Amino acid sequence: MPALDARLLVERAAFRLDLALTAAPGEVVALLGPNGAGKSTALRALAGLLPLTGGSLTLDGALLEDPALGLHTPAEERPVGVVFQDYLLFPHLGALDNIAFGLRCQGLRKAAARAAALPWLERMGLADHAASRPGTLSGGQAQRVALARALAVRPRLLLLDEPLAALDARTRLDVRAQLRRHLAEFEAVAVLVTHDPLDAMVLADRLVVVEDGREVQSGTPAEIARHPRTDYIARLVGLNLYRGTADGHLVTLPGGAVLHTTDELAGPAFVAFPPDAVTLHRGRPESSARNVWPATVAGLDLHGDRIRVDLAGPLPLAADLTPGAAAELDLSPGREVWASVKAGQTHAYPA
Repeated sequence: MPALDARLLVERAAFRLDLALTAAPGEVVALLGPNGAGKSTALRALAGLLPLTGGSLTLDGALLEDPALGLHTPAEERPVGVVFQDYLLFPHLGALDNIAFGLRCQGLRKAAARAAALPWLERMGLADHAASRPGTLSGGQAQRVALARALAVRPRLLLLDEPLAALDARTRLDVRAQLRRHLAEFEAVAVLVTHDPLDAMVLADRLVVVEDGREVQSGTPAEIARHPRTDYIARLVGLNLYRGTADGHLVTLPGGAVLHTTDELAGPAFVAFPPDAVTLHRGRPESSARNVWPATVAGLDLHGDRIRVDLAGPLPLAADLTPGAAAELDLSPGREVWASVKAGQTHAYPA
């Protein structure tokens, strides 16, 4: 029996969320999706901050919400902890008293709440910052205080809303690793909302991709990365993705372009390959690659230590080149080139 079993139906004037969500004890589920997909709406509904208009929400076998029965458990009565994007720490309280706040709301007296909060401060490596107010803490330290405050009340559901978004790139690496360790020790369910695919891949056991208020794909990070099913997911994991009709080792796309692949399929299919599988040439190549197309450079951008080249033509695609290769080809917008991809570097799977 899942610890979390929910169908979140929320209807507003211009938007409808209809999302089924289940999770096992100890599981970390990440909600991914473009802006406006419904991720934050789902998080607010789980927290009880936004009433459901349909569906239901059960946590550890207890029914918390069912509009058909007129049942809505208020947010403050749910065993739920929340870590907000900007942490929402009380600026006039030190780190220890920020962590103790939730415990005091549960009825503990000040001394008892502070005593119960202290081990959490120590667990986060902040024992020397008990009296430090949020304004004097670094971004990483503030994030750990917010996480400790959420965990101190021993929630059965932990909600994390873009928990690393406010951190700079250097701090993010360290805090992501620390957060992963704390989530691995968490025995209840955690639901994470993020725009960052790396955060999701590192922190979550399972990804649920939401677009236009509904699930479009779910699975482990490895499954999602290997078998993307929408353009958004393909961009997220850095793949070129096409949908067409397979006949053996050939996949014909709606525009007439044909992709050769080593996978053998029949019927609707996806074909994916990474940008670094694409080789660019000044003229039509004399190579063993089965997939060759003329293309026009539409744009160039620095992508890590590589140059990301966006190409227009019979098959719009992205290619990743070393700066040296890009310079040798003298690439610039409008430049006509040839692109090639070996069949063995493509991956086809049923649509």
